[in-house]
Amino acid sequence: MAAGPLTSESYIKHHLTNLTWGRHSDGTWGFATTDEQVAEMGFLAIHVDSMLWSIGLGIVFLSIFTLAARRATTGVPSMLQNAVEAMVSFVDETIRSTFNHKNAMIAPMALTVFVWIFLMNLMDLVPVDWIPHLATVLGVPYMKIVPTTDPNITMGMAFSVFALILIYSIKQKGVGGFFGELAFHPFPKYLFPFNLFLEGVTLVAKPISLGLRLFGNLYAGEMIFILIALMYGSLATALVGGVLQWIWAVFHVLIITLQAFIFMVLTAVYLSQAHDLAEDH
Repeated sequence: MAAGPLTSESYIKHHLTNLTWGRHSDGTWGFATTDEQVAEMGFLAIHVDSMLWSIGLGIVFLSIFTLAARRATTGVPSMLQNAVEAMVSFVDETIRSTFNHKNAMIAPMALTVFVWIFLMNLMDLVPVDWIPHLATVLGVPYMKIVPTTDPNITMGMAFSVFALILIYSIKQKGVGGFFGELAFHPFPKYLFPFNLFLEGVTLVAKPISLGLRLFGNLYAGEMIFILIALMYGSLATALVGGVLQWIWAVFHVLIITLQAFIFMVLTAVYLSQAHDLAEDH
């Protein structure tokens, strides 16, 4: 953490700052150790903590489901097998009701999206000081452990979905059909410039809203946890803060699950629309 007296402002700023690796003003590359260095690194900087936690949680997801698959039995199932089968069944039923085409990739992708985002969101329930304090003791100046509070992560996933939308739209309709869908709907063909602008904005708005919705909800939730943590400065406010923290944590369980579900469903809906033929538009 940057040197200086610890104030509420510096505490909040520290907890909302990523461990950043990039180019310093003197031309050298390395980690940022102060807020000023973080700011000067610019667009090409890498948020190392977001990358490590998101990839690590993805590995956790794959490990758990691989273990459940290897230990699956037709006899009395274990608790892990029951949980995984229930999750797979839930996602499968959801996708069947939202995706009206045949594509063997959609259901596994939806399961990956839901579980991976849920695990990343779940890190928001870890007390805000535990891991950052441990990282500071080990000499790491910053450590954000909730990847979905980083717009680089949420927008990266959203634009990955956007790439799939473009790929399947062109694959199903052809380049001409896809362009015609954008240029000749919903108004007559002679208004194609207006149609192209309107449909283009609608198309681009899909990944932007998908990524920003997830980021905004989790960032706001993390901010509330940090503000509650500031109440532990005295015994009187600590008691109130403890109650508020538990209330918000219970409510936040719903938020983190709902946001993962919304991202999964909207991904399936957008890809279903990409599979629709022009006459079905």
